[in-house]
Amino acid sequence: MAAPFPSNLSPDSLPEQLPLPVWNRAPGRSPLDITIRPPGSKSITNRALLLAALCDGTSTLNHALTDADDAQRMLAAITQLGAIIDQSDPTALKITGTAGTWKPDQENTTLNLNNAGTATRFLAASALLADAPLTITGNERMQQRPIAELATLLQSLGCTIEYLNTDGCPPLRITPPSQLATNTITIGRTQSSQFITALMLVAVFLENGLTISMPDGTTSASYIRLTIDLLDHLGVQVQHANNLSVIKVSPGLPAFNLDIEPDASGATYWWAAGALLPKATIRVAGFNPSSPSSQGDANFPTLLEQMGCTLITGNNTLACKGQTNLTPIICDMSDMPDAVMSLAAVACFAPGTTIIKGVKTLRVKECDRIAALKAQLGKLGVWVEDNLNGDEDVLSITPPESSVDCSPDCDPVLFDTYHDHRMAMALALIALRRPNITIDNPRCVDKTYPTYFTQFAKLY
Repeated sequence: MAAPFPSNLSPDSLPEQLPLPVWNRAPGRSPLDITIRPPGSKSITNRALLLAALCDGTSTLNHALTDADDAQRMLAAITQLGAIIDQSDPTALKITGTAGTWKPDQENTTLNLNNAGTATRFLAASALLADAPLTITGNERMQQRPIAELATLLQSLGCTIEYLNTDGCPPLRITPPSQLATNTITIGRTQSSQFITALMLVAVFLENGLTISMPDGTTSASYIRLTIDLLDHLGVQVQHANNLSVIKVSPGLPAFNLDIEPDASGATYWWAAGALLPKATIRVAGFNPSSPSSQGDANFPTLLEQMGCTLITGNNTLACKGQTNLTPIICDMSDMPDAVMSLAAVACFAPGTTIIKGVKTLRVKECDRIAALKAQLGKLGVWVEDNLNGDEDVLSITPPESSVDCSPDCDPVLFDTYHDHRMAMALALIALRRPNITIDNPRCVDKTYPTYFTQFAKLY
């Protein structure tokens, strides 16, 4: 059995390898009933950071995600580009913007965004608003992640693109046009919805806005709708077809005050934990079906309900109550790809085969998450098959016929995380049922959820 899970963890004290024992409660203790609030939404925070940094005036972002590495990279970049950041109040981030034009702190500005994919795409598109070339780069993995589709769109708007290492990937230098080539653009189906969102956010500060046509449809439509909902909430005029085939963003946005809801992607781990712990009640604060969230991952509990869980609501919280024998399902997660790993962890304990559609974008995340799931879940005897029936967008998860071995003396397993925060958080869930699990490089959760393992310790 691994050493007991430390109860006094802080983000700064995480070891390089974190032992996670099987979940159990001391005899005589009452059943676990706790409430956890994830940090502010990464998706909403990064959108709001870019908008606030470009506004004319000072905006306030309440409960923004600021401690995570992704957010720190974004904050550092917009500071380089002329925005003024005030973090004196830890719950109310104030940003004084640049009035629609970046003002880099030097002639040849390089933005190093590590592995922050959202920030990389948003800031690359925002080079349209700079008064000098911008170079966008990141860590080794970021320099393998494709950005050619966005770069081609920027070229069609008049930008000059120079790849400085590998064609189609960062680092790249983007020189803005002296005059926008067009304010209407047609886009084929892209690998990432963030390319579309990036252009929508920038369009708010273009003189005539931007009309985007997508006759072939869009990837991860829920994230496009999240952007539309945010812009609409802030008073930006956005017209769009119901199927998102055409989106017209009009210019104009004054400084604003925004309350940012908890991160739904982060919430999926706690809902999944509840599914795996039938005797526990883990309530996630900030979510209630009576007040729907604009985040696609907020719909994750409905998948757990299909697997046999019971949803419990009350006092602006939502919990998933699990059972010992979960049911495999067939589902489409196109609108919540970041939650696939959470569902995969639960599916390891659902006898039979779970089939998940909408997964192809996982190959170009912080790691190739499909390959990572195959390798790591395979250590438990769980079979993960991708390209199911020749479809790259579908995978299946099948636990061993005799079930995953959860006996006290089962073989030790070290889960590799590939420096991917979502792999670390999802794989840790397996330790709630199976003992002798160790997570390698747990500090990779700093990317979006530095306090994850501090909160995870509350389950013990």
